[in-house]
Amino acid sequence: MSHRRKDSKRAYVIAGAGTAALALAAITLPYASAGQQDESGPRTMSAKAAAAMGTKLADENGANTAGWFIDGKAKKLVMNVLDEETAQRVEQSGAEARIVQNSKAELKKVSDTLAGAGAVPGTAWSVDPRTNKVSVLADQTVDNQGWNSLTKTAAGMDGKMSLQRSSGKFQRLHGNGGMGAQGNGQGNGQGIGDQGMGNGQGDQGNGQGNGNGQGAGNGDGAGDDGSGAGGDAAADGVLGGDAIFADGTRCSLGFNVTVDGAPGFLTAGHCGNAAKNWTSDEAGANAFGTIQDSQFPETDFAIATLDDAQAEATSAVNLDPLGSGQGGTQEITGAAEAAVGMQVQRSGSTTGVTDGEVTGLDATVNYGGGDIVNGLIQTNVCAEPGDSGGSMFSEDKAVGLTSGGSGDCTQGGETFFQPVTDALEATGAEIGSGGGDAGQQQGQEQGQEQEQGLFQ
Repeated sequence: MSHRRKDSKRAYVIAGAGTAALALAAITLPYASAGQQDESGPRTMSAKAAAAMGTKLADENGANTAGWFIDGKAKKLVMNVLDEETAQRVEQSGAEARIVQNSKAELKKVSDTLAGAGAVPGTAWSVDPRTNKVSVLADQTVDNQGWNSLTKTAAGMDGKMSLQRSSGKFQRLHGNGGMGAQGNGQGNGQGIGDQGMGNGQGDQGNGQGNGNGQGAGNGDGAGDDGSGAGGDAAADGVLGGDAIFADGTRCSLGFNVTVDGAPGFLTAGHCGNAAKNWTSDEAGANAFGTIQDSQFPETDFAIATLDDAQAEATSAVNLDPLGSGQGGTQEITGAAEAAVGMQVQRSGSTTGVTDGEVTGLDATVNYGGGDIVNGLIQTNVCAEPGDSGGSMFSEDKAVGLTSGGSGDCTQGGETFFQPVTDALEATGAEIGSGGGDAGQQQGQEQGQEQEQGLFQ
């Protein structure tokens, strides 16, 4: 994982999970059969093939499984199972099977308890298949009373729940004002430029990157004088990760899509709730898209149609949304379900491109004030305000839309994403050549990889 801001990174390397695997030794019993090792033991495979197989085995074995993850270091799929019979079937398919104590139903009860009437604002939780527990994070806003309530809940869960503090505050990651970290100009402090007030760090109101402060305005990046995403729309159109603006709010475009035959795009629902009409420049001169449906809280996605009905909705991510001139684009050919252990990248209009891996699925985040979002993807990828709605992707597959999180790209933190596949299914939109048929597409790719010898 990296927290530093980067202009582009194309490598697709699955991060190792060895440390987490060691931690599981006390609660899991690896299944092994000496008579089967030569023919049916765990096989190395590509990440795409592992994700497809994990989904398939979970569907086939139902309640006898308890989650799965990609072991990137060993290049294999690890499936949690509840009995030896299921373990044998799993290993005959080429995955590693581990007999664990906690079933999916038991872990769901823990999640349901956390989501009950006593839900504590400033918390987030997800099922972690590496530990076979529900992992709970409490941010810095959780006071002693809230923390004591959580520890009491954990004590009654018989080892099915882990609890730890997050160093930051869980927040939605929309920004106010200009382009944040955009540009290379260091500036002279607290000036006022074309994009509003700039007092230094962040982009929550008086944010980094405006006036003569670091970034936009008179710097080398966005703004009326810059050449980055904050000025006129790029010649090839606005792509994933680029800035979009409305009524003093800045978010990031997620993925361009086609909806009912018309060009459009996906972004975060809390961005869509903020305004209906969006532009590609802060001044509002370049009308860009109109929100057609926005969902937040509970879920966090919005679908918009482009104001130019003749525009081409290019399914690509900008690997240089900060306008450094050193990036490029990543073509997006379809959507994919997230998997724990999957290596991902994120593009946004504040911090550019950052990377990390998926750490939890079906996450719930309680942002406070009644804003509770379910079904999210948890990651250790960093993000900052203004990155909301931006693209999370793995190679050429769309995976998520930036929702919120804690921390920043200096110290690190957690970021949560709305699954793209759910947004596509709900809106009927299509992305790349994959549309909402991510499962079918993954299955086809797995078969192709088997034929090409990618199972080693």
